[in-house]
Amino acid sequence: MAFPRVASFKSHSDFMEHLASLGLELPSDEVLETGEHSPLAAPLPRPGGQIGNRFCILPMEGWDGTRDGKPTDLTRRRWHHFGISGAKLIWGGEAVAIRQDGRANPNQLLISEANLAEIESLRADLVKRHLAEFGRDDDLLVGLQLTHSGRYARPNDKARAEPRTAQRNSVLDRRLGIKDDSAMLSDDDLLQLIDDFVDAARRAEKAGFAFIDIKHCHGYLGHELLSGMDRPGRFGGSFENRTRFLREIVAGVKASAPTLQMAMRVSIFDFLPFCPGHEGVGEPEPGADARLTFGGDGSGQGIDLSEPSKLMSLLKELGIGMVCTTAGSPYYNPHIQRPAYFPPSDGYQPPEDPLVGTVRQIRATAELKKEHPDMIFVGSGYTYLQDWLPHTAQAVVREGWVDSVGLGRMVLSYPELPADVLSGNTMTRKKVCRTFSDCTTAPRNGMVSGCYPLDAFYKNRPERERLKELK
Repeated sequence: MAFPRVASFKSHSDFMEHLASLGLELPSDEVLETGEHSPLAAPLPRPGGQIGNRFCILPMEGWDGTRDGKPTDLTRRRWHHFGISGAKLIWGGEAVAIRQDGRANPNQLLISEANLAEIESLRADLVKRHLAEFGRDDDLLVGLQLTHSGRYARPNDKARAEPRTAQRNSVLDRRLGIKDDSAMLSDDDLLQLIDDFVDAARRAEKAGFAFIDIKHCHGYLGHELLSGMDRPGRFGGSFENRTRFLREIVAGVKASAPTLQMAMRVSIFDFLPFCPGHEGVGEPEPGADARLTFGGDGSGQGIDLSEPSKLMSLLKELGIGMVCTTAGSPYYNPHIQRPAYFPPSDGYQPPEDPLVGTVRQIRATAELKKEHPDMIFVGSGYTYLQDWLPHTAQAVVREGWVDSVGLGRMVLSYPELPADVLSGNTMTRKKVCRTFSDCTTAPRNGMVSGCYPLDAFYKNRPERERLKELK
């Protein structure tokens, strides 16, 4: 299916006219404001202080650590870019596994006593770079995302899945070759994992991180537990049981690391798993169960935010006031999670104009923000807006749809985007991410993650030739 590329819209009015042609309502300002009183430069109040502006760097899954989970020079380069980005909120920077069997790949960072000093040095270097570039760091908030990859764990071999699941799922089990209950974590296994999360949080506090993200998104363990309608025992079925894992982690962290703040990145809605259909265009995979979609409306392709809103109320009760929203999973429905014009090598052609997916996420976040105005919401899914990202970011922050705008893939190609926008510099168009998806295709095929089309550093790496062959 052919959709007009965002890069083809030469004016803001062209962009807005296309949104209108799709029936999409999205605030977006034609004129960008600069200076300390602009919406994106406004400080964001938080308990105990403030965050210096409304840009956030989202956590990304690295494929370039050592086999034992330490950062490499490639990892350090990425964190250096986070530091000079100009964003004042760093939401984890990296997805860091809490133990070996939870790693999404054998080169993912692993927070252990043996690795702690080097993970701490990532934060310290980021802060040092930020201070040198912008002159202050008292309004910079740096956290760490803690994760167990659950169903999508590949801890020992990039080509071999070693899933640890929360429940049976006929479609996703089939994709991973799961034929019985042997991959499913027992209640006792989850109790041990709770202790492991608490231990990891204690280490994060020791390493100087201001907060941790208890990851509940993208089909990984925490997210799958939220949709565990068919799971028996204390961690499945009812909403109370499906949130028990979260609640017990929070209680343990409060007791073990009392100065550490907590936050959550969560997929606030989900769709059925998609697969390539006619001419490679994505369509729901036959046999998928629409009940197993947290935030779904039962149809498999619609949204019902009643349970996600209930989760927000629970988070407030637990003392968690900061949430980063996302949707679905990059493994089974990437068009709703990170809309892209070009799919990754293992994906499918977009079944809708990717702007539909972008607006869907932004509006769902706005609905939750309206229902829970006292919580801090960080939004995701903005990269596909490309040249018009700052214009929309400014408008949604000004309108109160979201508190902070998160950037993921965009920072791989254009790390200085927040600084350029805030200072009034013209955006460097040759750095703007065009969602080529090479940053996904590369790791899915065993290569390090990075922006091969636009970052000169990665353009010159040998992996680029392998990517060309794959395409």
